[in-house]
Amino acid sequence: MDLGLKGRRALVCGASSGLGHAIATELLREGASITICSRSRERLESARNAMADGDGEVHLAVGDLSGSAGRRAVVDAAHKAMGGIDILVTNTGGPPSGPFEAHDLDTWRAAYEGLLESVVELTGLVLPEMKERGWGRIVNVTSISVKQPVEGLILSNTLRAGVTGFARTVANAVAADGITINNVLPGYTRTERLVELAEAGAQRSGGSPADVFARWEDEIPAGRLGEPEELAALATFLCSTRAGYITGQSVAVDGGWIRSLV
Repeated sequence: MDLGLKGRRALVCGASSGLGHAIATELLREGASITICSRSRERLESARNAMADGDGEVHLAVGDLSGSAGRRAVVDAAHKAMGGIDILVTNTGGPPSGPFEAHDLDTWRAAYEGLLESVVELTGLVLPEMKERGWGRIVNVTSISVKQPVEGLILSNTLRAGVTGFARTVANAVAADGITINNVLPGYTRTERLVELAEAGAQRSGGSPADVFARWEDEIPAGRLGEPEELAALATFLCSTRAGYITGQSVAVDGGWIRSLV
């Protein structure tokens, strides 16, 4: 299947590792030119070296997406490198885990800036050119927690739900402009973040990270953890010309973990 991504220009956030890196790699394989962003140039250079060859080019943009200056810097860098942005993939690191009592207001504000405000501002920065062009794709990497809250992740549960509401609302407003906005919801997937969550869960329960991983696998009907490439395949399809009639959706890649019908 030709996804129609050759020559498209994508800005992929949080792409130095994990899910963002897997998505960027898949877009590159499909012929898109990509700008990958992260707070660390060293990690970005390592990520670029690890990517498979593709028809597109790989550019680097260093910026902290928790603040407006960093968001504008990565968008400006992508424009300078590629001449425009056809595709935006938002993806930021998860906030601290723990129960409600563990987080003060400053922690809540920082989580808001990193998870929700970043998506709002980045979307606002790219929509005008997408409207003018009559084509655009935005894919937000959120979490299964927007459909079924995850124990110990109150910050993520709350703020990623806000991303879902924002994306659904804006998707309707720009659908007639040839722009789609969708969310991909990773379940328990093999990433550095999942290792951190397992370690935190082990501390709370008094067990070991291996015990936490075993419990997660028992909860998943597929009986295993997901791989970043599995989520990347869906995200790449949603970025493609083939997915032009899919918008405002939140699609889980979770091995069946979410038990709801919709």
